[in-house]
Order: sequence, then C-alpha cells, then structure tokens
Amino acid sequence: MDDQEVGEVTDVPGGADEIEAVRRFRERIGLDALVDVHTHFMPDRVLKKVWAYFDAAGPLIGREWPITYRHEEKERIELLRALGVRAFTSMLYPHKPGMAEWLNGWAADFAARTPDCLRTATFFPEEGVETYVREAVEGGARIFKSHLQVGAYDPNDERLEPVWGLLAEAGIPVVTHCGSGPAPGRYTGPGPVGRVLARHPRLRLVVAHMGMPEYADFLDLAERYGEVRLDTTMAFTEFSEGFAPFPAGARSRLAGLGDRILLGTDFPNIPYPYVHQLDVLERLGLGDEWLRAVCHGNGARLFGLDGPGAVGQAD
Repeated sequence: MDDQEVGEVTDVPGGADEIEAVRRFRERIGLDALVDVHTHFMPDRVLKKVWAYFDAAGPLIGREWPITYRHEEKERIELLRALGVRAFTSMLYPHKPGMAEWLNGWAADFAARTPDCLRTATFFPEEGVETYVREAVEGGARIFKSHLQVGAYDPNDERLEPVWGLLAEAGIPVVTHCGSGPAPGRYTGPGPVGRVLARHPRLRLVVAHMGMPEYADFLDLAERYGEVRLDTTMAFTEFSEGFAPFPAGARSRLAGLGDRILLGTDFPNIPYPYVHQLDVLERLGLGDEWLRAVCHGNGARLFGLDGPGAVGQAD
C-alpha cells in the first residue's frame, strides 16, 4: 500500500480527511466499527485543569504535549462516532481523597445520556472506598480506571484489598496506569501491581499504554495471568517511540497475546491525529485478523457487545 493509503491526513485532525482515512483503515482490515477502551470524558472543569497541566508540560509530562482534540464535549462524542467508534469509555481518576465518588456520579450520568459510552468508574484508597465501588458495580459500572501515577498511591494499600477482590469476583476490567511512563512514580512499574495480581489472579487488569516503558515486564505479567490485558494507548506512535521505544525483540510476543490486546488511544488528550494510532498498529505487520481482534473483537467480547463489528467475521 502507498503512503496515502495508510492514513495520511491532509486537513485538520477530526476533519473529513481523517474520518475518511479511518474509514479506509476499517475497510482494509474488514471492520465496520472500533471499540476504544481508553478515551477521556470528565466534568468540564476537571478536564480543563487536565488540559492546563498538559499545556504547562507538568512534571508528570516533562515535554510539550499539545492537545489535538480540544473540542466541546458534544463535538468530541460526535467525532468518535464519525470515526466509527461504537463503544468508548470516560476514563477519569482522582488525585486526592474525596474526589472518586463524585466523579463516579458524573460518569454514571454521562453514560446514561451517552449510550455508546461504557459506564466508567474509579476509586482512591480512602475511607468508604469499598462502599462506593460496590455501589458503582451494582449500579452498572462496566469498567474502572486506576491511575497509580497521578494518584500516587500503592495498589497494595490495605483499604483497596476488598476493592480488588470485589472487582475480580465481578469480572469487571480495571484499566490501570501502572507503567512508569512518561515519568516514573513511587508505585509505578510491574512490582506493585504484580503483587496485587499474585493475590487476585482472576483480576481483569488492563495495563494502560502497554505498560510503557516497562513493556517486556508487563508482557510477562500478561503471559503469567490469563485475565491480564494490555491497551495500545500511545504505544508504537512516533511521539512515544521518541522517548519510550517498544523493544523490537518483544514484538513477536504481541502475536501470542492477540486475544488480550485492546485498542486504546487517550482521545482527546493526544498530540497527534487519532488515525495515527491505527496506522502504527497496522505497520506492526501482524495481519488483519490480529488487527480485527485488537480494534474490535477483544473489546466486544470483554464487554459482551452485540451488533456490528467485523465484516463477515465473528467476534
């Protein structure tokens, strides 16, 4: 295929050219829809603070990070739909006590008015965490977010022990930023979350960003624990390869885990067009069947989604 065919975007990101480029990607691999497990929707004032932090290249960022899709909420939702994303998430996370339960309330309302959003929830090690996590689960939460870097908490905090057990028993995935990229935290890396998995081997832990930059270590965990998954968020992109390249020797392991790798993008908080994430996955050369699984089938199966997906293929 020529360079134009692999997704060159000639107008502004989110414009007609990018929408067409994503449509061509889906057509090439035999999909009519995508499932993106790592997108961010938050209360407006929280999201604007997040964007301000990115604009200032804060210490957890450490470099220029322009927000490509700095649009109003409605426009962002409509763009994901135009790109063919049939299911997405509202990844939100607290950085201090007293935030999580309020964020969960907002996320429940957002999912209620946005049917294609998988109802998302979060937590923090604090008094009452088991209670509000259980309430979120019983209320219909389908995915949780845990951000060990921003939250700066130990996943082995004793207050979280019943939470991990509850989520493991319920089979609800937890997207966890546990890798040390783009900047290490006190509790990032494979060690802390690995100890959680040793106690809760059935936990459906989704390692955000493929565990960047400790990719090989998190591949080890996925190979050891059958319910561990990895999302592709920002991995393999030119932006990330510049400071945390995926080891060439580990690429062969991606094929063996093809049923447990999920499309994630970090939309809208990405410094490049959405289609670039899809292009770099295609350039891995792992084949259309692998791409269909990563970009739709694995997520559809994990969340029990019915309806459109692989053209002429069963999920």
